[in-house]
Amino acid sequence: MATTTSIGTDSSTAAAQGTAMEITVNKADLLRELTATQGVVERKTTIPILSNFLFEAADGKLSITATDLDLSLRTSCAAKVKKEGSCTIPARKFYDYVKLLPEGEVSIKLMENHWVQIRSGRSNTKMVGMARANFPALPAFPDSLSMQLPAQVLRTLIGKTIFAISSEESRYTLNGALMVLKAESITMVATDGHRLAHIENSKARFTGISGEMKTLVPKKAMAELNSLLQNSDVESIEFAKDDSTLFFRIGPRVLTSRQLTGQFPNYEAVLPRDNNKSVALRCEELASAIQRVAQFADERSGAIRLKLDKNELRLSSSSTDSGESEDSIEVVYDSDPMVIGFNSQYLLEFLKVANDGGVRLELKDSQSAGQLRPDDAGDEYKYRYIVMPMRI
Repeated sequence: MATTTSIGTDSSTAAAQGTAMEITVNKADLLRELTATQGVVERKTTIPILSNFLFEAADGKLSITATDLDLSLRTSCAAKVKKEGSCTIPARKFYDYVKLLPEGEVSIKLMENHWVQIRSGRSNTKMVGMARANFPALPAFPDSLSMQLPAQVLRTLIGKTIFAISSEESRYTLNGALMVLKAESITMVATDGHRLAHIENSKARFTGISGEMKTLVPKKAMAELNSLLQNSDVESIEFAKDDSTLFFRIGPRVLTSRQLTGQFPNYEAVLPRDNNKSVALRCEELASAIQRVAQFADERSGAIRLKLDKNELRLSSSSTDSGESEDSIEVVYDSDPMVIGFNSQYLLEFLKVANDGGVRLELKDSQSAGQLRPDDAGDEYKYRYIVMPMRI
């Protein structure tokens, strides 16, 4: 690594400490990129360097990198580079400080012993950094392996599935969503073993794919990718992967994630085939009734009872602690009566991301999984949500 002499040190000391760095950057530009990296910075870590940003200044820009070893984000903004070099700086403290600075120019300069000086207007602050050599090396984006993914489609797929990913660390392969790319479609599937969200877009086209390409995307990477997509107006992103790492390039930002290994469950086996009892409902009306009834459900299970009878869906719950509640919705239904139990939270999470219009509830019997599908999904997306029943 090239080194230049920093002020007040001889060249051998500078080489031992890291490289000199002196830049000026616009506060708004800097804050925008710092905000984008906040979800990646490790808050509670036994490796102190992971709670730092890596700053690298060269070629008229400041590159900012954050990592927790599983997930990394590299971004940049324009800067006046007086001296090229690099340093690390405590991420949270620096971010909180920059937010409080006045608008205008911020100068950042590496001092002796990894201290970093930040000047803005009449403010002058020095922060304790760490040796740049301690910061983990990150893999480079493999351009030769990359492909384009439509940004808006990816936003939709993540939004409709991320809530169904398991949070139980023991169920390792369920801690992410499965992305399936074919030449003529992209599908995303997430499950925690109790419910499953499945969405397919059959309008997207991908070149260079024969058969299907399956990728397990970890939940944290999904959340970070979603955040970057929500705050970007790019039409497409670049996606690549090697044996161990996933790469997503969103405009000037590169998100890298360690791949999940292992076998995702055979989700096609649980997709209902013969749910012949069907009822159309309005999302808002159903969600409101569930919320009211769920107030009196058992706190641990959140279970509510759904009873389908002639032209009526009756929702009810009871618990020894809080009491009981019942609500009903007028529906068009003329099949056999049936009663089934569901986790109220699972239903509400789906209704929150389903379109505002109608939804179709499809059932077979009280022991089989129920299926929910938006009524007005159109022909671009096929979205279905499967929920296992509960004994009540």
